[in-house]
Amino acid sequence: MEGESQRNLSDSRRNISKKDQERSASRLERLASHMAAVPLVREAQLARQECAKVKIKHQVHVSTLVEFLTQGHQSEQEKVYRFFLERPHLQTPVEIHKDKHRELCMRQLTAVVREAGIRPMDLLLNDPASYFVFTEAIGHIDLSLAIKLGVQFSLWGGSVINLGTKKHRDKYLAGISNLDYPGCFAMTELHHGSNVQALQTTATFDRLTDEFVINTPDEGATKWWIGNAAVHGKFATVFARLKLPSPDSHLDKDMGVHAFIVPIRSMEDHSVLPGVEIRDCGYKVGLNGVDNGALRFSNVRIPRDNLLNRFGDVSRDGEYNSSLPTVNKRFAATLGELVGGRVGLAYGSVGVLKASVTIAIRYALLRQQFGPPNKPEISILDYQSHQQRLMPLLASTYGFHFATQYLVNRYAEMKVTHDDEVVADVHALSAGLKAYITSYTAKALSTCREACGGHGYAAVNRFGSLRNDHDIFQTFEGDNTVLLQQVAADLLKQYKEKFQGGALSVTWNYLRESMGTYLNQTNPVVTHREGHGHLRDPNFQLDAFQYRTARLLHTAALRLRKHSQRLGSFGAWNRCLNHLLTLAESHIESVILAKFIEAVNRCPDKDVRSLLKLVCDLYALDRIWEDIGTYRNQDYVAPNKAKAIHRLVEYLSYEVRGVAKELVDGFGVPDFVLRAPIGLQNGQYSEYMQYVGF
Repeated sequence: MEGESQRNLSDSRRNISKKDQERSASRLERLASHMAAVPLVREAQLARQECAKVKIKHQVHVSTLVEFLTQGHQSEQEKVYRFFLERPHLQTPVEIHKDKHRELCMRQLTAVVREAGIRPMDLLLNDPASYFVFTEAIGHIDLSLAIKLGVQFSLWGGSVINLGTKKHRDKYLAGISNLDYPGCFAMTELHHGSNVQALQTTATFDRLTDEFVINTPDEGATKWWIGNAAVHGKFATVFARLKLPSPDSHLDKDMGVHAFIVPIRSMEDHSVLPGVEIRDCGYKVGLNGVDNGALRFSNVRIPRDNLLNRFGDVSRDGEYNSSLPTVNKRFAATLGELVGGRVGLAYGSVGVLKASVTIAIRYALLRQQFGPPNKPEISILDYQSHQQRLMPLLASTYGFHFATQYLVNRYAEMKVTHDDEVVADVHALSAGLKAYITSYTAKALSTCREACGGHGYAAVNRFGSLRNDHDIFQTFEGDNTVLLQQVAADLLKQYKEKFQGGALSVTWNYLRESMGTYLNQTNPVVTHREGHGHLRDPNFQLDAFQYRTARLLHTAALRLRKHSQRLGSFGAWNRCLNHLLTLAESHIESVILAKFIEAVNRCPDKDVRSLLKLVCDLYALDRIWEDIGTYRNQDYVAPNKAKAIHRLVEYLSYEVRGVAKELVDGFGVPDFVLRAPIGLQNGQYSEYMQYVGF
């Protein structure tokens, strides 16, 4: 008994000693982090008036930054810019009527292809990275031109190339490339946009004539918002339900949605062909250089060969054959080949964000207002509130740039390998990045306009046109809310496959450890660490983002399982919808940060790498602070650490302010392309005065 008592006492002492050691280690950790940390803002020393005097500068050559961002494509952008600089008659004026804008866009597009010698279709097929860089440059010239170009080559041309076979490429590719065959992409209907599988337009096979008969069965099936349809298009890729006569029934057999080439205007005199009705959708909120129209079909006959038959074909005797066994698989394969549009919109949206942030920051550097008594006024970018508005936007722009570069590279890999895993990865990633970035840019445009005060309201300073032209990016190629649901569904699929031993795709592979490492009890030492070295450690930042995603994914799966027992699968999904959208956004932010960190690490120039690390830290910590409630609720971040993150975000915004000019110059958008008088590199006020006639 005595020996057992001694053992118990010894064990008790060891336990007490272990707890004391843990407490001591925690105190030492916090003390060390305080001692090692770079001093924070020092509110008493860094009063706002001092911000005008003290600028923290990083040594960096803008040309080196531009070279790293463009990854060897700078000359391609400059070729586009020089072409329009030398042709003032092709530049879009501030004020222009819809009809004149449409004709100007067509002249611009024709000039790019036939005078500049740029062949967008060839780039899209052989060098997707160059194609998307080219379209970003075109978007800086005029977003209407970029969208019209995308309709012609990415949508109309891409549908023929990706959904058709050799006979279609041989017949149409040259005419699409040189603009002899201007065309449309007729998918969206009045009653159906995102739900493509429910489209109502029909294409019924007629065995007697070896033709398909295209019909619009009711008003809801009218093809709507079809770019190039109202004025210029001669052909349309029409998405319709393929109907085959059934020998055993008076009802036709529905084989699902397929794509068909349908001529809509005469090649000789451009007149509308019999059975085709075309109406003009009229003025829009923006993009009025694009001639959107509505199409209806009444017994329009097309040859059987006009079926784009890569995933499904019909023989002369009316037999259907496909390498894919089900309607759903054929539909998924069809949409999977059309993700280029989403890739382009995500990439193009970043271009719009670059322009708006550049204008707002250059104006903020120029404009002086108020200041210490009896001293000169200071730049409005020296005010903490203005830094907090604009510097996180600048950091996000850089993060989005590297994320969309990665997306383009994955898309190019997909087009070469046709690997199923890469296809699935690009499909989900393009949906998520398109939805997240376009929504963010739409909000950022308003922030940038407001940050420029009354001058941001002048049309010549472009915020109005950029905001209006970009707004539809949130709906193009899939409504953003629907696309985020696709991302959430894919995450849940990956979650399920993890427990079944399946392989995770490259983009989601951090979830491999998520149910273990990320969901274990948080480390109380790390929870309280608040030193700069720790907070600016990319491992901590990425772990925080991925922890949040893993937690949301785990709880979403549990909630769906619980609610599905009572509400069914659809009801459970709808009940958890806001949770699922948050999950998707969290995952996309994790991907953006991961690609930002990778870009920083691979940058060969140490000065640029240091600058990008600063911007990356601001992006990461600002996003953590924006969702600090989630981290606090899960005890991932202690109160003292949350305060430290907030102070550091303020300080990093101040530090980035010191290199804001170099960072926006790094986007490489020349003054004559940016065009906003308040956003020029110098002489802003003189340009502005000239515009109003002084």
